[in-house]
Amino acid sequence: MNIIVLGASRGIGLEFVRQYRAAGASVIATARDAAGLQRIEALGAKALKLDVTDPASISGLGWQLDGEKIDVALYVAGVYTRGGATEPPSREEFDRAMHTNVLGAMQAIPQVAPMVEAAGGKFVFITSEMGHIAGVDSSYGWVYRVSKAALNMAVAAAQPDYPRATFVAISPGWVKTDMGGADAPLEVGASVEWMRHTIAAAQHRRHVQFLDYNGQPFKGW
Repeated sequence: MNIIVLGASRGIGLEFVRQYRAAGASVIATARDAAGLQRIEALGAKALKLDVTDPASISGLGWQLDGEKIDVALYVAGVYTRGGATEPPSREEFDRAMHTNVLGAMQAIPQVAPMVEAAGGKFVFITSEMGHIAGVDSSYGWVYRVSKAALNMAVAAAQPDYPRATFVAISPGWVKTDMGGADAPLEVGASVEWMRHTIAAAQHRRHVQFLDYNGQPFKGW
């Protein structure tokens, strides 16, 4: 099985690399800096330097993969922003979230999705319950919420162009990572193990599935 993890320098992305390698998969994973690349290589995966916020960097991803057939592609790269609707976000904060969480994925899809299609594989995007419009109850993290709702739309809109690939949007839950913080109830290893089962069980459908880490579908988007 061939796996690619986009955004694997630490946290959820690196744990996907660890678990898929332990399961015997061939894994390619990306990071922005030398430290992240070293952590990937230490797990026995092939490391590629990639900055998803830089269109010039991500435009070269296709030739770096050199026509690989990909069974599972994961877009994990993401940043979190705090603050609510009582104050306007800064331009820098907005741009950082949208470039990483949305534009990076939209740049990656045309590069990677044809290789996923060639394998009849799955393209998985790590989103968030905080981007679930039907379930919103607070403006906390509103730029992050907006970016993840936009990511969900980008994924849903892209799938018809790649009919032989299965696109899935998955929330990892509230996880103990640098982003989730120490108070999160879910360990990163448990979240990724659940998500791997959910990915394996995901079926191709006409419309993109928006799932929780444990496979439960969200009602609406």
